[in-house]
Amino acid sequence: MEKESITENVRRGLSSAQAEESRRAHGENVLTPPKRTPLWKLYLEKYNDPIIKVLLVAAAVSLALAIIENEFVEVIGIFLAIFLATTIGFYFERDAAKKFDVLTAIGEESPVKVLRDGKVQEVGRREVVVGDVVLLGVGDEVPADGTLFEATDLQIDESALTGEPIISKFTDVRNDGATYPSNMALRSTMVMNGSGRMVVTAVGDATEIGKVARKSTEMTSVKTPLNMQLDRLAKLISKVGTGVAVAAFVIFLGHDIMTNSLWHTDDYLRMAETVLRYFMVSVTLIVMAVPEGLPMAVTLALALNMRRMLKSNNLVRKLHACETMGAVTVICTDKTGTLTQNKMQVQEMWAEGADAGLLRAAIAANSTAELDGDKPIGNPTEGALLLWMHREGHDYRRLRSENGVVWQLPFSTERKYMATIAEVQGRRYLFMKGAPEIVARYCDMGEADRAALRERLLGYQNKAMRTLAFACKPLGASVDKVELSPADAHLALQGVAAISDPLRTEVPDAVRQCRKAGIDVKIVTGDTSATAIEIARQIGAWDDATPAEAQITGPEFEALGDDEAYERAHVLRVMSRARPTDKQRLVNLLQKRGEVVAVTGDGTNDAPALNHAHVGLSLGSGTSVAKNASDMTLIDDSFGSIVRAVEWGRSLYKNIQRFIFFQLVVNVTALLLVLGGSIAGTELPLTITQILWVNLIMDTFAAMALASLPPSHEVMDEKPRKQSDFIINPHMAWAICSVGILFFAALLGMLVWFNGRGEVTVGQLTVFFTVFVMLQWWNLFNAKSLGSSHSAFHGFFEDKGLMIVLLIILVGQWVIVTYGGRMFRTEPLTAETWGWIILCTSPVMIIGELMRAVSRLKHRP
Repeated sequence: MEKESITENVRRGLSSAQAEESRRAHGENVLTPPKRTPLWKLYLEKYNDPIIKVLLVAAAVSLALAIIENEFVEVIGIFLAIFLATTIGFYFERDAAKKFDVLTAIGEESPVKVLRDGKVQEVGRREVVVGDVVLLGVGDEVPADGTLFEATDLQIDESALTGEPIISKFTDVRNDGATYPSNMALRSTMVMNGSGRMVVTAVGDATEIGKVARKSTEMTSVKTPLNMQLDRLAKLISKVGTGVAVAAFVIFLGHDIMTNSLWHTDDYLRMAETVLRYFMVSVTLIVMAVPEGLPMAVTLALALNMRRMLKSNNLVRKLHACETMGAVTVICTDKTGTLTQNKMQVQEMWAEGADAGLLRAAIAANSTAELDGDKPIGNPTEGALLLWMHREGHDYRRLRSENGVVWQLPFSTERKYMATIAEVQGRRYLFMKGAPEIVARYCDMGEADRAALRERLLGYQNKAMRTLAFACKPLGASVDKVELSPADAHLALQGVAAISDPLRTEVPDAVRQCRKAGIDVKIVTGDTSATAIEIARQIGAWDDATPAEAQITGPEFEALGDDEAYERAHVLRVMSRARPTDKQRLVNLLQKRGEVVAVTGDGTNDAPALNHAHVGLSLGSGTSVAKNASDMTLIDDSFGSIVRAVEWGRSLYKNIQRFIFFQLVVNVTALLLVLGGSIAGTELPLTITQILWVNLIMDTFAAMALASLPPSHEVMDEKPRKQSDFIINPHMAWAICSVGILFFAALLGMLVWFNGRGEVTVGQLTVFFTVFVMLQWWNLFNAKSLGSSHSAFHGFFEDKGLMIVLLIILVGQWVIVTYGGRMFRTEPLTAETWGWIILCTSPVMIIGELMRAVSRLKHRP
């Protein structure tokens, strides 16, 4: 705004017509929310999953064969698997988005005092326009950016934007080192003390917070560890399936050409039929290699964890964030509100030899703050003093009314003290409160007392405490104003208050668990170096052996070259006086070093880093901009919730590995059966509908069972996995191949035995089919314990999902065998036959239990 416009607006404010014209020119005072992706596009994005892509290729091939053979049962099953996996993921993410919208709703209609048409009136925040005169008072949230033309002891909390808690504001620009000019008030900051008036210069997206909000919604290309693992798995499955299929086609066709006289005739039609038959066998091998249930398993595991993590105060907005938390190697955390309670409290009140009643009167009278229950209104430091009074059982309101204030000199950053004359029990006193080194100058003290005071203050400051000193002296009955100077004040020191923002009680233990789990915790804050280091010491992230280079300020970090900053990022534990760009640069450098980075924060200044991290963790009490930039929201603002999220994430990854083991054992067994049957020249021993039951329905139930396994705290004793580690580790690969081959050998032996006794009957094939299913049923117990030496029955009755699924599979198999008839090519089995099948397949679980028992004995301390 030009100076003439400001002068004109000061007296009467805008008229209604001018306000409407300004709104048309500059827009409404709202932050544009991130552009929403259309629902159809969000749904189609689900088909970008690497496993889904492989499944789509298999579906296309199956569809082509189905058209040739006029048999669509299998292709319908594959398309159903794709549809269920994508739709479930889409539903759960949309459901979380709705919950998030409710949580982060912005009160754009909150009232704002403005001067319009020559009178003060209240309008909704969104109705504030450029040129409006806004009246600011204690407790108000600044509705837009503006230039101050009145400022009486005005102090504003800019922590939501800059990380700076209390900034003094003036009507002129002062070179006081502040981030923004001293005559500017910024949207979404809070008035903590004093009052003022400003002329609005920017609204909505044009405000400083609007600019940061846009930066926080930039598109980033950070790929999650799970996505990279599934990419590799999809490529491996494609290569193995295609390789085996091509080899089988070449071997079968080559053997046929060498042994079949057909190839020495002119019957080209039968030759083409033979080639097509072998080609169909090869394609069947590719279809068998693709784990149809894997996308469903991953989606269900992530979705179930999303729901469960909400119960532990973690609102997950993006499915893959559930698992990515388990891979986190570094957490960059804000201090205020995340590690600390963001509630100033008096930790110690030193008042040796002072009149306690007079000190209480001084605190009550020489203050401008108020209490709303347990919530301070106004200056947070003064609020902490009033809360201390309340805890001590004293009513500051009663003392303030009884001890009438005669005169008051407000606090200013130049003086660094506040003075008040009040009548206490009929006598007038001068009370002073302020920075101890300033107040001490006005006191009559000996050198020994001054030295003792300096030593005490140093002790408080080394504990990251803010200090305030109190002094007073009696006055004559007619004195109603004083001119203060250190030389002739002759005050008596009453005491010193040590004030701090206390740690959240759960933080030290949570940080200890993170470090034990191999996760590095770095504090990135806008506070001073001394305070940040002391907080780091209190939470266990700093000790006497910590090197000096583990601490740096934001400006110092910015001055480092890229190579030096790259090396320094790894050793850093504390970054103080950090700005949004410093935090974002640190995150990017850590990612370049191969770290999986989580960032916590509650302010708009944290949003860019939240957006660029692998997992952004906003606080439930944080700004809407921070929440929109994050992947998860800690509803209870607790750092302990981060530990639970890591535990959930690591357990989830193990559950996905368990399902992959179970699914691929089924696929390897089926693949070898098709291959073996083709080599032996026999028909496929399993029908298409039986394969669908095994590969789709049964695996979906298994996905639900293994995905629903509760988290295990023992995962926190492990180090984070490397991003380069394949999701199928060597132990898993050995188990998949060995178990799959053993199952194949047993089943092939059954086929050979049946063939040796003459023509294979439907009853024998029903037994074969049931044995196949029961082998996998018992193997589900082994899958549950994969990656641990626990018995399969460890916490068995807590795993209700697994118990239900085991029952469903058993009952389902009985129903199919008994009533499946021609559809499933089965006939009912006797109870005796069922008993023998269950008994003969049970060694699958028994041998697994024996192997786990041996492992427990080996690792017993």
